[in-house]
Amino acid sequence: MGGPMYQREFRRHKTREVRVGDKVVGGDNPIWVQSMTTTDTHDVEATVAQIHRLEEAGCELVRVTVPKPEDAAVLTAIKRRIHIPLICDIHFDYRMALAALDHPVDKIRINPGNIGGYERFRQVVRKCRDKGVAMRIGVNAGSLEKDLLDKYGYPCPPALVESVLRYIEIAEAEGFRDIIVSLKSSDVPTVVETYRLYAQQCDYPTHIGVTEAGKPPYAVVKSACGLAPLLLDGIGDTIRVSLLGDPVPEVQAAFDILQATGRRVRKPELIACPTCGRLEIDLEKIVAELEQRLAGRKTPVKISVLGCVVNGPGEAREADIGIAAGRGKGMIFRRGRMVRTVSEAEMVDALLEELDRWEQEELAARRQNRTDMTEPDAAAASSASPATVSPRSGSVSLPLV
Repeated sequence: MGGPMYQREFRRHKTREVRVGDKVVGGDNPIWVQSMTTTDTHDVEATVAQIHRLEEAGCELVRVTVPKPEDAAVLTAIKRRIHIPLICDIHFDYRMALAALDHPVDKIRINPGNIGGYERFRQVVRKCRDKGVAMRIGVNAGSLEKDLLDKYGYPCPPALVESVLRYIEIAEAEGFRDIIVSLKSSDVPTVVETYRLYAQQCDYPTHIGVTEAGKPPYAVVKSACGLAPLLLDGIGDTIRVSLLGDPVPEVQAAFDILQATGRRVRKPELIACPTCGRLEIDLEKIVAELEQRLAGRKTPVKISVLGCVVNGPGEAREADIGIAAGRGKGMIFRRGRMVRTVSEAEMVDALLEELDRWEQEELAARRQNRTDMTEPDAAAASSASPATVSPRSGSVSLPLV
């Protein structure tokens, strides 16, 4: 029999909920993945085509830049042809935010440090409030207000947090609370310290990212270094991995970081040991075939493939499904228990068969849990008067998959 599996306790920074189109940001909702177009926004065909590519990659919110009147003018045309919330990015000219809000956009992103003063910020806040559109107050280390630079000497975490709290207070004074916050820097330690400091003082949801991360693959590593500590702290309600060039790879990078930190697992995680002289199977071939055949599977399960007998049995036992192999054969583990031994030629098929069994067991467990939840309701309904019977009693209708 397998021993008990280690369970981690995850505490998420408790934030308010803010609606952005068909998504609700914050609270216990998923950590949504966002990206940004690189096209000239007024080029509707190019912008929509790029957004469609982002949607196909799994992007859940998209931001477009609105620096000119001709960009604002086409926002309705863009919104009609896309399927995810549309966010407008505003710098320098507050009038572009006001113009964008005449269209069916889902959120305005304002950089308060370069918008031209408090009164202009208030005008945008009032129109967002009146239109029922959320706002991201996006403080950036590269455009911090002069008085805060004079006070602190440089864009340090306390300066960034003081800046965003200042603008939150202004927005709240106008009766506006549909706020999301970002506090970005291109310096990883500054990013981590700033969001941690903010989370101690405020409960508006956060969009997290490392700005100007650069060119992949280094930019992905840099973003992961900044985002992982925050996600593991429970901080972050939307996420972007900023990469130079085509934005589509940003989406997979973001989902990979969410999966690696255990914050949003949408597919099987395949674990494989590094190749070394102890290998006694063709591990690369097996892993490549597994990756191909796992494509499209959504089960949040860890599958480990270990190619030697040194650490293999122990590590395979720790995964949800695992195999410890050597000398052309391997031991299959499921839920910490060895279930069978197979030859090298059978390993991929055997692991997929165990995944099928895992899915069947999980489905049966969910059905049983729903039955257990329903029975007390039914018992309560049978003894309650008609005036006190809950409409849910005895009729829980949740999807089975």
